[in-house]
Amino acid sequence: MSTQAFRGAYLLPLFHAVEQARGDGAYRQLPAPDPASSLATDDAPLGPYAAAHLIRASYTAGLAHTDALRRLTAAGEVDPTSTWTLLRGALENFATALWLLDGPGRAERRRRALSLWHEDMRNRQQHETDTGHQPSGDGMSGAQRRAEIRGIADRLGLPPLTRPGTHQIVLAAAPTAGLTALKVGAAWRAASGFAHGRYWPNLRASQPRAAIPGADGVHTVALVIDEDHHRPLAVYCHTMLDRLQEHYDARARAR
Repeated sequence: MSTQAFRGAYLLPLFHAVEQARGDGAYRQLPAPDPASSLATDDAPLGPYAAAHLIRASYTAGLAHTDALRRLTAAGEVDPTSTWTLLRGALENFATALWLLDGPGRAERRRRALSLWHEDMRNRQQHETDTGHQPSGDGMSGAQRRAEIRGIADRLGLPPLTRPGTHQIVLAAAPTAGLTALKVGAAWRAASGFAHGRYWPNLRASQPRAAIPGADGVHTVALVIDEDHHRPLAVYCHTMLDRLQEHYDARARAR
């Protein structure tokens, strides 16, 4: 844990936004799209693979990651790693929802939604293979659902479905939120490094506070958060969340 007081005042606007979405025992969902809205029109031929399902799920997951950091901060249990990991999860989810909402044209938005569903079911197929699970009754396997998704894309005449990369999604969503893609990508990369236990982000985005000598002559370095590096990630998360809510409202309401 940190050996100095964690100020973190820059997190308060983000935490306030998340608190506004807290209900009794759950987060308030984004409303279902109006039937005559642009988003509902996008989703009409996609059947169960609507973009709205993915957007709403990403929104809620982003809130949950941010709220977990809020609770840790309130409890004074701040460490120099999970603060990055939790905001990374929030940023990825808010960016994914924004990416799905704002593809250039209806065909591209549909392709993005189906590509993400296709990847979702690839992961499901892998899990079913690993565990030996078989859907019961009339349930479809991950492989069957992937084939169904490809069939929908073919019937709509969409370009080939591609496996969406998280880094590419973050970079694509940044300009939609009025942010610089390179800067957002750099913050995401540092957060990803912390999440995967890499060494380099400790040198770039943490501050050493003490060196503790060990019996073997190796020193253990005590690190705390470098708030100057962590602050931009919090700002990017908050901006993405704001833009996501605005764009969803614009696309999910009948005009």
